Parts: sequence; structure tokens; C-alpha cells
Amino acid sequence: MENKEQLNQSSETNEGIENERIASKGVKKSIDGNEKKKIIKLIQPDILPGKVRVEAHTCVAESMTPESNAVEDETLPEIEEAIELEEEEDLIEENNELASLSKLQLVEMLEEAVKETDVQAIKDKVAAIRLHFNKLNKEDIDNELERFLQGGGEAVSFQHAEDPLEQRFNEALGIFKANRAKLNEDMEKQKVENLAQKQALLEQLKQIIASDESLKKTYDDFRALQDRWKEIGQVPAAENANLWNNYHFLVEQFFDKVRIGRELRDLDMKKNLDAKIDLCEKAEELLDEKSMTKSFKALQKLHEEWKEIGPVPQDKKDEIWERFKAASDKINQIRREHYSKLQEEQNANLETKKALCEKAEEIVNEEYASVNAWQKKSVELSEVFNVWKTVGPAGKKDNEAIWSRFKSSMDLFFEKKKAFFASMKDRQTENLERKTQLCVEAEALMESIDWKNAADQLKKLQEEWKTIGPVPKRHTDKIWKRFRTACDTFFNRKNEHFSGRRAEEEANLAAKKALLEEIKAFQLGTNRNDNLEAIKAFQKRWIEIGFVPMKQKEAINKEYRQLIDDLFDAMRKNQNELSTKEFREMMEGLKDDPEARDKVRKERNTPQIRVQKLRDEISVLENNIGFFSNSKNSELMKVEYEKKINKAKEDLKVLEAKLKMTE
Repeated sequence: MENKEQLNQSSETNEGIENERIASKGVKKSIDGNEKKKIIKLIQPDILPGKVRVEAHTCVAESMTPESNAVEDETLPEIEEAIELEEEEDLIEENNELASLSKLQLVEMLEEAVKETDVQAIKDKVAAIRLHFNKLNKEDIDNELERFLQGGGEAVSFQHAEDPLEQRFNEALGIFKANRAKLNEDMEKQKVENLAQKQALLEQLKQIIASDESLKKTYDDFRALQDRWKEIGQVPAAENANLWNNYHFLVEQFFDKVRIGRELRDLDMKKNLDAKIDLCEKAEELLDEKSMTKSFKALQKLHEEWKEIGPVPQDKKDEIWERFKAASDKINQIRREHYSKLQEEQNANLETKKALCEKAEEIVNEEYASVNAWQKKSVELSEVFNVWKTVGPAGKKDNEAIWSRFKSSMDLFFEKKKAFFASMKDRQTENLERKTQLCVEAEALMESIDWKNAADQLKKLQEEWKTIGPVPKRHTDKIWKRFRTACDTFFNRKNEHFSGRRAEEEANLAAKKALLEEIKAFQLGTNRNDNLEAIKAFQKRWIEIGFVPMKQKEAINKEYRQLIDDLFDAMRKNQNELSTKEFREMMEGLKDDPEARDKVRKERNTPQIRVQKLRDEISVLENNIGFFSNSKNSELMKVEYEKKINKAKEDLKVLEAKLKMTE
């Protein structure tokens, strides 16, 4: 009785599900006996040998709708390199603590890590260590190249030899690669085994579909088979699509055959709906993920999980799929925009690198005839190369070509430079001989005590040294040290000799400044001889004080001469005034003397003769001063002549005044 009720219930359930399945496909008819036979015939072993022929039936699983192709694999060839760089940046961010480690510490960490045989557990750590080590190693190689170039080496002849740390690193990395290769080999074998197991499960599923067992037994077997299917790992990629199509086709056939009760199916579909809602939420959370690589990989994984989940209620099918697809489309759009921007940056980098290539080619195409010109252009090309290193990569298809173009220009430049310096070999030998002779001459002067003459000669030798070109590189330091030693020896001796005189000169400077203050304060008296004696005393004391520092010598001597000249001018002015006064008094006395006519005439003749003589003297002096050339010595002589002219003019004024008194 119980079995009969179960059978009736099963029959009713099967019929209801059959009608529901057909209704969902748009077929408005019930299933008769002939239709049932057709369905069963489709799953017979003779029709489905080995692999299910999907094309034999139009009913496919819900998860095999266009949903399964929603993830867009838009990885273009020109941005594959950028994706790799993003993955590397993600590893660097996740292992930021490695940035502070040295190469030795990274090598030791790698050697410790590869002792772990579980490759999957350490692969990210090894990748991060490799990135940081390669970054440090590249910096060391770049510095090594820079030193090589600065030392006169050519880029084309530069060769880097692995240091012990690199060897240790490569040996440890080799262990990891060997373990990884073994793991990949084992995984491929496992995939083949997994394929065989899943193909065996397909055969078992066919048997379940063809079985006449009770509904409960059939459903339990089916669920157990599904669990085993999920537990089995990946299969070879080439077999994956066909395997999934066969599996889902048979799953659909199972549901069509056994017609699980509506309540059970609804419950299963509700669970599937909840699972797909969870996937939608996870996909929407990926919109906030900054790494394009991470978000895309995570989205692919979500789509794989989506395919694993069974059907959902028909009224929710389109809604849930549209939600999941909308999140996927947004992620794909963000990804497209990201790589579009990246491509624009790469195009801009390409244009920048083209401009740098043109600059390098311009430098290469010029001709240089001197060492300085070659060195200057080497520095200029090096600066262009430094700018090149700051520019990001161009697109993958252009990056290698543009680098080859730039490198060709650099190689050609250094080849031409090498040829130029090779032609200078004979000239450098001649330069060595000339510089050796200068060393001999400098060594002959380095013990001299004729300080000024020897210093002048050494300075001339130094100037001549600068005009001589380079010598063979192996002699450069030696010959320069020899010459410099001779020069330094002399000038050190000279500095020691004159260092003791500086204090004395400073004291003399202070004494002369004090004497200048005395001269400024001196007042002329009425007695000319007393005035002369006082001025002579000032002059004598000035000479006795001695030398002052060279920097102050000219200024203080000029001030001294001006003060002395001012005293003489003042004394002469006083004397002229006194002489004029005495002459006036004398002439006033003669006017009252009736016999003074001859004496007045005599007094008049004397100034007249002197006036004419002074006028002639002034004329000659003014004429001669116009012949002096513009030189330091000529200026000094002109100053002396001007003093004489001014003095003569003052004397002339006095005599002319006396002549007027005799009229």
C-alpha cells in the first residue's frame, strides 16, 4: 500500500514537472507515451557512447545560457605587459615589508622559503622576493654601467658578471622552478585522471537516468554523484567545455526523467537563487576594487561559480541574471576605460621616446673634432638616456622597436667616439712627452726662493699644461700627481714664508692709519721752515713704518699722498699771500720816495720776466700732456704734470697781481 501511494505520488510529481519543463520551453502540450519514449531513447548508451552529443537535444541547462560567456577576455596584446606590471605591483603592495630588506636578506629568505615543498603555499612569496631582488639588482647593474661609462668605457662593451648573491639567488630560484615544474607535471596528470573520473561519472549519470529505481533512491544517487563531481578537481582545458556541456545536458535529462516534486525543486531553486544573489553582491563589491587584475580574476571566478549553481525560479531567472550581468558589464567597462587610458599613456610615452630618439640621432650625426666636444656630447647623450629611463613603457608592439632605435644611436655614437680616441693615441703619446717636460721644469723651480719670479714661471707652466690634450689613460694620474706635487711644494713653501709677514703688515697698516690721523689734525704755522720740517718728519715716519697688506696698499698710499699734497698746497698758498702782502707794502712805501722811480721799474721788470717764463712753461706742459698714451704708467705721469701745471698757474696769478701793484 505504501509502495503504491509512493508510486502514485511519484507519477503525479513526474507529470507535473514534465508539464512545467515543457511549459518553460514554450511548448503548450502534455507529454504522451511517445514523447516519453523519445526522451528515454535520447539517453540510451548506444545513442550517447562515451560523450553525450549535445546537438541531439535542444534542451540545455539554464547555466549554459549566454550568462556563461559574460566575462569578457579583452586582454589585448599591447596591454599584456601592463597586466603583468599590475600583478607585480599587487605583489609589491601585499609584501611591502620586503622593500626594506637588502639583497642578502632577500636571498636568505628565498633559500629558506624553497625548503617548503608545497609550491602553491609559497609561490606568491617567491614572486614577491624575486621582484624586490630584481629591482635592487637592476639598480646595482645600472650603477655599475654608470661607473663604467664615467670611467671612459663604452656601453657596447659593458658586460655584467654575476656576483655571488646573484648566483645564490638563481640557485634557490632554480629549486623553486624545478618544484613548480614537477607540480605542474603532477597537476596535468591529475587533470587527466580527473577527466577520466568525471567521464566515469557521466556514464554513471546515464545509468541513473536509465534506472527504474525509486524516486528517493534515484535522487539520493544523483545528489551523491553531484557532490563527487564537485569534489573532483580541474580537467585539461581542451576538454573542459565539452565535459561541462555533456554534464549539464545529462542533468537536464535527469530532471526531465525523474520529475522531482515541485516542492523539492522549488526549494532547490530557492537555494540556487540565494547562492546567485550572493554572487551578485560579491560582483558589485568588486566595483570598489582598485586593482584591475584582481577584480577581473575575481569576476572570472564568480562566473565559474555561477555555472556551478543550478537553475532558479523562472520568474527570477532574467532578473537575477540581469543584475549579475550589470555588475559584470560595469567591471568590464571600468577595465576597458582603464586600459584605454593606459594605452593613451603608452602612446604618449612612445611619442616622447621618438623625440628622444631624434635628439640622440642629432647628437650622433654631428661631427666632433676635439676631446672636449666628445666629452660634452657624451654628457648630453647621457642626460638624454637618463630622461629615457624616466619615461614609462610604450605599447608592447612598439616598445622593443623604439628601444632598438634608441640603442642603435647610442651604440653608433660610442663606436664613433671610440674610433676618434683610437686616432688620438699618437697625439696622446706626444702630449705625455710635453707634460713630462713641464714636470721637469716645475721640479727645477719647486725649491727656489726667488718667490715672485718662480711663482710667475710656475703659473705660466700651469697655463701651458691646460692647453695640452690628454695623455694615455694609464699615465694620466701619475703624470698629473708629479706636476701637481712640484707646484704644491713651491707654493706651500711660499705660503709658509709669507705667512709670518701678514701680522707685521697688519700692524704697519694700523700705524699708518694712526699717522694719517695726525697729518689730518696738523695745522700749518706762519714759519715756512717749521712747516717744511714738520712735513718731512711725517714723510720719514711713513717710510719707516714699512709695508702694509697688498690689498690696502694702493688706497692708503693714495690717501697719504693727497694729505701731503694738500699741506704743500696750503703752505704754498700761505706763502704766496704773504709774499703778495709784503710786495704791496713795499710798493706803498716807494710811492712816497721821489727817487724810487728806478727801483719801481726794476721791481716791475722782474715779475714781467717771470710771468712770461711761467706762461711759456705752462704752454709746454699742457702741450706735452696730450702725448701720453692710455696706460697705468702714463696716468701716473699725467697726474704729476697736472700738479706742475696747477702750481705754475698759481705762481702766475701771484706775479700778475704784483704787476698790477707796480702800475
